[in-house]
Amino acid sequence: MNTAVRIRDLKRTFTLRGVLNGVDLDIAPGEFVALLGRSGSGKSTLLRALAGIDHEAEGNGEIALPPRLSVIFQDARLLPWMRVLDNVTLGLPREAHPRALQALEEVGLGGRERSWPHELSGGEQQRVALARALVREPALLLADEPFGALDALTRIQMHELLRELSRRHRPAVLLVTHDIDEALALADRIVMLDDGRISADLQVPGRGDRTLIALQRRRLLAMLGVT
Repeated sequence: MNTAVRIRDLKRTFTLRGVLNGVDLDIAPGEFVALLGRSGSGKSTLLRALAGIDHEAEGNGEIALPPRLSVIFQDARLLPWMRVLDNVTLGLPREAHPRALQALEEVGLGGRERSWPHELSGGEQQRVALARALVREPALLLADEPFGALDALTRIQMHELLRELSRRHRPAVLLVTHDIDEALALADRIVMLDDGRISADLQVPGRGDRTLIALQRRRLLAMLGVT
């Protein structure tokens, strides 16, 4: 199978406790995967390992990622002393500015390239973070609960935006979330992490089939111990 992400036996320990205990995961090009699990199950640890932020994670030598990847965090992480355009192109040559302006148009912030971060709402700051990720044309987009700090209406708007941009640009996406409804709304596939291992790997039913979506939701809640 053609894969954008291929991981075998990924492990991570803190002191004597195993947080990742031999994770195997494949993600196809263009596939949107949501990673669910209880708090402390290792979701963010796995994402940080893939992002190259955590260099202590170990595997058996088979950790294959595309060379171009981008990361979005819960905090937009914009530099307050830089305008929006400079935040989007941070670390890129000036030749990237036209592409960055197009990315800002795509996330609904056309004309805001000269704004300062403090002039933007929380949702707008996350749109800038999304533009910063897209301008790098990633083959893999890693998202660590990027909408967790937003209000309910803004979250819905960001879900629609991310779903549309994912269709348009077709990166492989790994979304870490604790929100089952968010996972069902966005993902093609949901992977459940429990005790540092993949405990379930489920395809998301077609979004028009509300009965199957409801059944899948109840099944996921049960896996998380919610009745």
